Amino acid sequence: MIPAINRRSTRPSFARLRIRTLLPTATTRAYSKVATAAKQQDDQSPLSKIAEGINNTLRSTVMPFQLPNSTASHANNSNNGVPFTGEAATWNQAVREAQSLVKDDVDKLEQQPIIDPAKLVGRDLWDLKGNIAKLLGSGHPSLNTVAKHYFSADGKHVRPLLVLLIAQATSIAPKKSTQPKDITHHNENQYRSIDTPISNGLQNILKDGVFDQQTHYTPSITHQGCTILPTQRRLAEISEMIHTASLLHDDVIDASATRRNLPSANASFGNKMAVLAGDFLLARASLTLARLRNSECIELMATCLANLVEGEFMQLKNTRDKDGKAKTTFDYYIEKTYMKTGSLIAQSCKSSAVLGNCTSEVNDIAFQFGRNLGLAFQLVDDMLDFTVTAADLGKPAGADLKLGLATAPVLFAWEEFPELEPLIKRKFANEGDVEKARLLVYQSDGLKKTLALAEEHCNLAITAIKKLPPSDARSALIQLTEKLLTRRH
Repeated sequence: MIPAINRRSTRPSFARLRIRTLLPTATTRAYSKVATAAKQQDDQSPLSKIAEGINNTLRSTVMPFQLPNSTASHANNSNNGVPFTGEAATWNQAVREAQSLVKDDVDKLEQQPIIDPAKLVGRDLWDLKGNIAKLLGSGHPSLNTVAKHYFSADGKHVRPLLVLLIAQATSIAPKKSTQPKDITHHNENQYRSIDTPISNGLQNILKDGVFDQQTHYTPSITHQGCTILPTQRRLAEISEMIHTASLLHDDVIDASATRRNLPSANASFGNKMAVLAGDFLLARASLTLARLRNSECIELMATCLANLVEGEFMQLKNTRDKDGKAKTTFDYYIEKTYMKTGSLIAQSCKSSAVLGNCTSEVNDIAFQFGRNLGLAFQLVDDMLDFTVTAADLGKPAGADLKLGLATAPVLFAWEEFPELEPLIKRKFANEGDVEKARLLVYQSDGLKKTLALAEEHCNLAITAIKKLPPSDARSALIQLTEKLLTRRH
């Protein structure tokens, strides 16, 4: 058994980040606190140095700017590999310099056992795309083509991977005292119902024998006794179908031309076909969800479907709630982020534990892990919109400002540059607004603060998942959470 890996030293401490809070609201100050540090502590951790190095690099490449004296101390503290100068002329050079700051930590990590989460869940993840393709079959060739368009590219499959790892990690956690069936002794007939209509006379969407009878309806068990049930495997497929449907709809709303480094569905087939394909994906996801025959799971996943729509409306509308009371801008942003991104991850993780017949306490652990990981994931995504190319991101980079969206880097920059307020309120609609906002973000600590807030949510996710019994799956979830902070796509 590979023990859970304690890599706390690789995560930067919030007590080491220096941040000023200028927004005139108590709630926004609360969000800034998680990214605030004591100025007296100069021994910054590696990721903090990377964040500041990237921030300083962006300043030096975008506009003439005198680097602060603290950068020199960073250079003096770094004596490994490429020297840190704070004057990189290109992104690649900046990355090489930043990597030199954490060379010792990387060397230490290489000596620790790393778990490959994809190998850990095995064919339960490898068969994902093929299984979804079978579930999406219809009698209309054009619909088949559009509905399966985004599945032809290699996506990250983050949500199904988390569902499967949570299934393994919670399988050895406490269960409800009363179980409808003895889940310690499985047989394939027990799970054939996931592909059987509930209503008599309803035509099945699948042909007989389309799935491997011996593997598809049989739980997979690791050498540690961690189990993935067929129902949880199907839930992983459902979560990816819902996510992909949201991408189809988002790309129409945003008029996006690319997705996953391919032409978007709306660019390839038109808006009407893309919207209908997204609707079809949601319909098939709902049908297969119902056949799991678990009312709590259905309730949770239906909730996240509603949240996706609510989050999109929040993104389109202003910052006032239904009672007419103004929300703080950051409150609104965090709530919208949970609705659009965090809810699907959180409810999918909780549903996975529910299908494993776990106790309510274990279910809540899975939810808290997914919620905080989902928020961190979107915070990093918002940061990447300012720091990576379209090729790295797999979709248009720098799109948020052009769409009128004020994400975390912009809101944090607003603390330092009040002149951003009118730009944010008019959604960067005037000529030159986008360019000005981008420059102010680069001049500010907005990117560093966003990274710090993402790291805070990663820490909360890790704290939650560590409450589960030790296992390879738990270790993999911790490692995935830690790696989230350094992802580039």
